[in-house]
Amino acid sequence: MQSDAISGVLLPLVLAFIMFSLGLGLSVNDFRNILRQPKALIVGVVCHFILLPLVAFGLVTAWGIGGAFAVGFILVAASPTGSTSNLLTYIARGDVALAVSFTAIASVLTIFTLPVVVTWALAHFATSTTVAVEVPVTKVMANVFLLLGLPVGLGMLWRGLAPARALKFEPLATKVSTVLFLIIVALAVIKNWSLVSSSLVLLVPVALTLNVTMLLIGFGLAWLVRLSRRQSVTLGIESSVQNATLALVIASSVLKDEAMAIPGAVYGVTMYVGGLAFAYGMRRFTAQEQVT
Repeated sequence: MQSDAISGVLLPLVLAFIMFSLGLGLSVNDFRNILRQPKALIVGVVCHFILLPLVAFGLVTAWGIGGAFAVGFILVAASPTGSTSNLLTYIARGDVALAVSFTAIASVLTIFTLPVVVTWALAHFATSTTVAVEVPVTKVMANVFLLLGLPVGLGMLWRGLAPARALKFEPLATKVSTVLFLIIVALAVIKNWSLVSSSLVLLVPVALTLNVTMLLIGFGLAWLVRLSRRQSVTLGIESSVQNATLALVIASSVLKDEAMAIPGAVYGVTMYVGGLAFAYGMRRFTAQEQVT
Protein backbone atom coordinates (compact mmCIF):
# COMPACT_ATOMS: atom_id res chain seq x y z
CA MET A 1 0.00 0.00 0.00
CA GLN A 2 2.81 2.39 0.94
CA SER A 3 4.63 1.50 -2.29
CA ASP A 4 1.48 2.23 -4.32
CA ALA A 5 1.11 5.61 -2.59
CA ILE A 6 4.67 6.56 -3.54
CA SER A 7 4.33 5.43 -7.16
CA GLY A 8 0.76 6.50 -7.79
CA VAL A 9 0.47 9.71 -5.79
CA LEU A 10 3.75 11.13 -4.49
CA LEU A 11 5.80 10.69 -7.67
CA PRO A 12 3.27 12.40 -9.99
CA LEU A 13 2.72 15.26 -7.52
CA VAL A 14 6.45 15.89 -7.17
CA LEU A 15 6.94 15.86 -10.94
CA ALA A 16 4.00 18.22 -11.43
CA PHE A 17 5.47 20.65 -8.90
CA ILE A 18 8.89 20.49 -10.57
CA MET A 19 7.34 21.34 -13.94
CA PHE A 20 5.20 24.08 -12.34
CA SER A 21 8.37 25.69 -10.99
CA LEU A 22 9.85 25.53 -14.50
CA GLY A 23 6.76 27.29 -15.87
CA LEU A 24 7.22 30.13 -13.39
CA GLY A 25 10.43 31.08 -15.19
CA LEU A 26 8.89 30.96 -18.66
CA SER A 27 7.00 33.40 -20.83
CA VAL A 28 5.63 33.24 -24.35
CA ASN A 29 8.66 35.25 -25.46
CA ASP A 30 10.93 32.35 -24.46
CA PHE A 31 9.25 30.18 -27.10
CA ARG A 32 9.51 32.96 -29.64
CA ASN A 33 13.21 33.45 -28.88
CA ILE A 34 14.14 29.83 -29.58
CA LEU A 35 12.17 29.91 -32.83
CA ARG A 36 14.39 32.85 -33.82
CA GLN A 37 17.40 30.51 -33.38
CA PRO A 38 16.43 27.71 -35.78
CA LYS A 39 19.94 26.29 -36.01
CA ALA A 40 20.20 25.84 -32.23
CA LEU A 41 16.68 24.40 -32.09
CA ILE A 42 17.39 21.90 -34.88
CA VAL A 43 20.65 20.74 -33.27
CA GLY A 44 18.89 20.33 -29.94
CA VAL A 45 16.01 18.35 -31.43
CA VAL A 46 18.34 16.08 -33.43
CA CYS A 47 20.53 15.37 -30.41
CA HIS A 48 17.75 14.91 -27.90
CA PHE A 49 15.03 13.16 -29.87
CA ILE A 50 17.08 11.15 -32.39
CA LEU A 51 20.68 10.63 -31.28
CA LEU A 52 20.02 10.17 -27.56
CA PRO A 53 17.61 7.21 -27.98
CA LEU A 54 19.91 5.70 -30.63
CA VAL A 55 22.96 5.98 -28.36
CA ALA A 56 20.98 4.49 -25.46
CA PHE A 57 19.91 1.59 -27.69
CA GLY A 58 23.49 1.06 -28.85
CA LEU A 59 24.84 1.02 -25.29
CA VAL A 60 22.30 -1.43 -23.83
CA THR A 61 22.89 -3.67 -26.85
CA ALA A 62 26.68 -3.46 -26.48
CA TRP A 63 26.45 -4.23 -22.75
CA GLY A 64 24.07 -7.11 -23.38
CA ILE A 65 21.28 -5.56 -21.31
CA GLY A 66 17.73 -6.63 -22.11
CA GLY A 67 14.28 -6.82 -20.59
CA ALA A 68 13.09 -4.26 -18.06
CA PHE A 69 16.49 -2.57 -17.61
CA ALA A 70 16.84 -1.99 -21.36
CA VAL A 71 13.35 -0.52 -21.55
CA GLY A 72 14.21 1.64 -18.53
CA PHE A 73 17.22 3.17 -20.27
CA ILE A 74 15.21 3.82 -23.44
CA LEU A 75 12.53 5.42 -21.25
CA VAL A 76 15.15 7.73 -19.74
CA ALA A 77 16.37 8.65 -23.23
CA ALA A 78 12.81 9.32 -24.40
CA SER A 79 12.09 11.64 -21.47
CA PRO A 80 12.43 15.41 -21.88
CA THR A 81 15.34 17.50 -20.72
CA GLY A 82 15.47 17.88 -16.95
CA SER A 83 14.79 21.28 -15.43
CA THR A 84 18.11 21.12 -13.57
CA SER A 85 19.82 21.52 -16.96
CA ASN A 86 19.09 25.22 -16.55
CA LEU A 87 21.11 25.32 -13.32
CA LEU A 88 24.02 23.43 -14.91
CA THR A 89 23.92 25.83 -17.87
CA TYR A 90 24.13 28.76 -15.44
CA ILE A 91 27.11 27.16 -13.69
CA ALA A 92 28.80 26.64 -17.09
CA ARG A 93 28.10 30.29 -18.04
CA GLY A 94 26.14 29.02 -21.02
CA ASP A 95 23.07 30.45 -22.72
CA VAL A 96 20.47 30.14 -19.94
CA ALA A 97 17.70 31.63 -22.11
CA LEU A 98 18.32 28.91 -24.70
CA ALA A 99 18.37 26.24 -21.97
CA VAL A 100 15.05 27.34 -20.49
CA SER A 101 13.40 27.64 -23.90
CA PHE A 102 14.63 24.26 -25.14
CA THR A 103 13.60 22.53 -21.90
CA ALA A 104 10.08 23.85 -22.43
CA ILE A 105 10.02 22.85 -26.11
CA ALA A 106 11.32 19.37 -25.27
CA SER A 107 8.64 18.92 -22.61
CA VAL A 108 5.91 19.72 -25.15
CA LEU A 109 7.33 17.49 -27.91
CA THR A 110 7.75 14.59 -25.47
CA ILE A 111 3.98 14.37 -25.10
CA PHE A 112 3.92 12.97 -28.65
CA THR A 113 7.30 11.21 -28.94
CA LEU A 114 7.56 9.31 -25.66
CA PRO A 115 4.60 6.93 -26.22
CA VAL A 116 5.99 5.94 -29.63
CA VAL A 117 9.51 5.24 -28.34
CA VAL A 118 8.31 3.35 -25.26
CA THR A 119 5.90 1.21 -27.31
CA TRP A 120 8.77 0.20 -29.60
CA ALA A 121 11.13 -0.49 -26.68
CA LEU A 122 8.62 -2.72 -24.91
CA ALA A 123 8.04 -4.74 -28.07
CA HIS A 124 11.75 -4.99 -28.92
CA PHE A 125 13.08 -5.89 -25.48
CA ALA A 126 10.18 -8.08 -24.34
CA THR A 127 11.29 -11.29 -22.60
CA SER A 128 9.60 -14.07 -20.71
CA THR A 129 9.73 -11.91 -17.57
CA THR A 130 8.77 -8.66 -19.27
CA VAL A 131 5.79 -9.49 -21.41
CA ALA A 132 5.20 -7.21 -24.35
CA VAL A 133 2.79 -4.77 -22.75
CA GLU A 134 0.06 -3.26 -24.86
CA VAL A 135 0.88 0.39 -24.28
CA PRO A 136 -2.20 2.61 -24.03
CA VAL A 137 -0.75 5.37 -26.20
CA THR A 138 -3.60 7.79 -25.57
CA LYS A 139 -3.34 7.21 -21.83
CA VAL A 140 0.44 7.74 -21.86
CA MET A 141 0.04 10.95 -23.87
CA ALA A 142 -2.63 12.15 -21.44
CA ASN A 143 -0.41 11.33 -18.45
CA VAL A 144 2.60 13.12 -19.95
CA PHE A 145 0.42 16.15 -20.72
CA LEU A 146 -0.98 16.23 -17.18
CA LEU A 147 2.48 15.80 -15.65
CA LEU A 148 4.42 18.13 -17.97
CA GLY A 149 2.28 20.37 -20.17
CA LEU A 150 -0.43 21.36 -17.70
CA PRO A 151 1.87 22.27 -14.75
CA VAL A 152 4.17 24.28 -17.04
CA GLY A 153 1.13 26.06 -18.47
CA LEU A 154 -0.20 26.87 -14.99
CA GLY A 155 3.20 28.22 -13.96
CA MET A 156 3.31 30.43 -17.04
CA LEU A 157 -0.26 31.56 -16.40
CA TRP A 158 0.58 32.62 -12.84
CA ARG A 159 3.63 34.49 -14.11
CA GLY A 160 1.46 36.26 -16.68
CA LEU A 161 -1.24 37.21 -14.17
CA ALA A 162 1.00 38.06 -11.20
CA PRO A 163 4.58 38.37 -12.48
CA ALA A 164 6.02 39.93 -9.32
CA ARG A 165 4.70 37.16 -7.06
CA ALA A 166 5.61 34.40 -9.51
CA LEU A 167 9.19 35.60 -9.95
CA LYS A 168 9.55 36.01 -6.19
CA PHE A 169 8.34 32.45 -5.58
CA GLU A 170 10.37 30.89 -8.41
CA PRO A 171 13.77 30.62 -6.61
CA LEU A 172 12.14 28.90 -3.63
CA ALA A 173 10.16 26.58 -5.91
CA THR A 174 13.34 25.63 -7.77
CA LYS A 175 15.16 24.78 -4.54
CA VAL A 176 12.20 22.77 -3.23
CA SER A 177 11.98 20.94 -6.58
CA THR A 178 15.63 19.94 -6.38
CA VAL A 179 15.22 18.58 -2.84
CA LEU A 180 12.02 16.72 -3.79
CA PHE A 181 13.77 15.17 -6.79
CA LEU A 182 16.60 13.86 -4.59
CA ILE A 183 14.06 12.46 -2.10
CA ILE A 184 12.16 10.69 -4.87
CA VAL A 185 15.33 9.11 -6.25
CA ALA A 186 16.33 8.03 -2.74
CA LEU A 187 12.88 6.48 -2.14
CA ALA A 188 13.04 4.64 -5.46
CA VAL A 189 16.46 3.24 -4.56
CA ILE A 190 15.43 2.26 -1.01
CA LYS A 191 12.19 0.64 -2.17
CA ASN A 192 14.06 -1.53 -4.67
CA TRP A 193 17.38 -1.82 -2.83
CA SER A 194 17.88 -5.56 -3.39
CA LEU A 195 17.43 -5.08 -7.14
CA VAL A 196 19.49 -1.89 -7.22
CA SER A 197 22.40 -3.24 -5.18
CA SER A 198 22.71 -6.32 -7.37
CA SER A 199 22.61 -4.25 -10.57
CA LEU A 200 24.78 -1.20 -9.83
CA VAL A 201 27.92 -2.73 -11.31
CA LEU A 202 26.03 -3.21 -14.57
CA LEU A 203 23.89 -0.06 -14.68
CA VAL A 204 26.25 2.68 -13.45
CA PRO A 205 28.84 2.29 -16.27
CA VAL A 206 26.05 2.39 -18.88
CA ALA A 207 24.48 5.47 -17.29
CA LEU A 208 27.80 7.32 -17.04
CA THR A 209 28.76 6.39 -20.60
CA LEU A 210 25.39 7.56 -21.93
CA ASN A 211 25.68 10.84 -20.05
CA VAL A 212 29.25 11.65 -21.12
CA THR A 213 28.64 10.53 -24.71
CA MET A 214 25.65 12.85 -25.09
CA LEU A 215 27.47 15.75 -23.44
CA LEU A 216 30.19 15.41 -26.07
CA ILE A 217 27.81 14.79 -29.00
CA GLY A 218 25.58 17.74 -28.13
CA PHE A 219 28.53 20.06 -27.67
CA GLY A 220 30.43 18.71 -30.68
CA LEU A 221 27.54 18.89 -33.14
CA ALA A 222 26.66 22.44 -32.06
CA TRP A 223 30.30 23.49 -32.41
CA LEU A 224 30.52 21.77 -35.79
CA VAL A 225 27.66 23.85 -37.22
CA ARG A 226 29.34 27.01 -35.86
CA LEU A 227 27.07 27.86 -32.97
CA SER A 228 28.61 30.06 -30.30
CA ARG A 229 30.61 28.66 -27.40
CA ARG A 230 27.80 29.41 -24.94
CA GLN A 231 25.20 27.77 -27.19
CA SER A 232 27.40 24.72 -27.79
CA VAL A 233 27.96 24.16 -24.08
CA THR A 234 24.24 24.64 -23.44
CA LEU A 235 23.21 22.07 -26.05
CA GLY A 236 25.71 19.59 -24.63
CA ILE A 237 23.95 19.87 -21.28
CA GLU A 238 20.46 19.87 -22.81
CA SER A 239 21.27 16.66 -24.70
CA SER A 240 22.35 14.74 -21.61
CA VAL A 241 20.45 15.93 -18.52
CA GLN A 242 17.12 14.11 -18.47
CA ASN A 243 13.85 14.38 -16.55
CA ALA A 244 14.52 11.19 -14.60
CA THR A 245 11.46 11.84 -12.44
CA LEU A 246 9.19 11.38 -15.46
CA ALA A 247 10.94 8.11 -16.28
CA LEU A 248 10.27 6.93 -12.72
CA VAL A 249 6.60 7.96 -12.92
CA ILE A 250 5.95 6.27 -16.27
CA ALA A 251 7.74 3.07 -15.22
CA SER A 252 6.09 2.81 -11.80
CA SER A 253 2.65 4.32 -12.32
CA VAL A 254 1.82 3.65 -15.98
CA LEU A 255 3.81 0.55 -16.94
CA LYS A 256 3.61 -0.88 -13.38
CA ASP A 257 7.16 -2.28 -13.51
CA GLU A 258 9.51 -1.24 -10.70
CA ALA A 259 12.51 -2.80 -12.44
CA MET A 260 12.03 -0.39 -15.36
CA ALA A 261 12.31 2.49 -12.90
CA ILE A 262 15.80 1.49 -11.69
CA PRO A 263 17.74 2.88 -14.72
CA GLY A 264 15.91 6.18 -14.22
CA ALA A 265 16.94 6.33 -10.57
CA VAL A 266 20.54 5.44 -11.43
CA TYR A 267 20.74 7.92 -14.30
CA GLY A 268 19.07 10.59 -12.19
CA VAL A 269 22.09 10.52 -9.89
CA THR A 270 24.97 9.72 -12.24
CA MET A 271 24.04 12.39 -14.80
CA TYR A 272 25.21 15.01 -12.31
CA VAL A 273 28.68 13.47 -12.16
CA GLY A 274 29.34 14.15 -15.83
CA GLY A 275 27.07 17.22 -15.90
CA LEU A 276 28.80 19.07 -13.06
CA ALA A 277 32.28 18.14 -14.30
CA PHE A 278 31.34 19.40 -17.77
CA ALA A 279 29.72 22.60 -16.44
CA TYR A 280 32.66 23.59 -14.25
CA GLY A 281 35.17 22.53 -16.88
CA MET A 282 33.52 24.75 -19.52
CA ARG A 283 33.30 27.91 -17.39
CA ARG A 284 36.62 29.27 -18.63
CA PHE A 285 35.79 28.25 -22.21
CA THR A 286 32.54 30.23 -22.25
CA ALA A 287 34.06 33.12 -20.29
CA GLN A 288 36.58 33.65 -23.09
CA GLU A 289 33.71 34.28 -25.52
CA GLN A 290 32.12 36.78 -23.13
CA VAL A 291 35.41 38.65 -22.83
CA THR A 292 36.06 38.72 -26.56
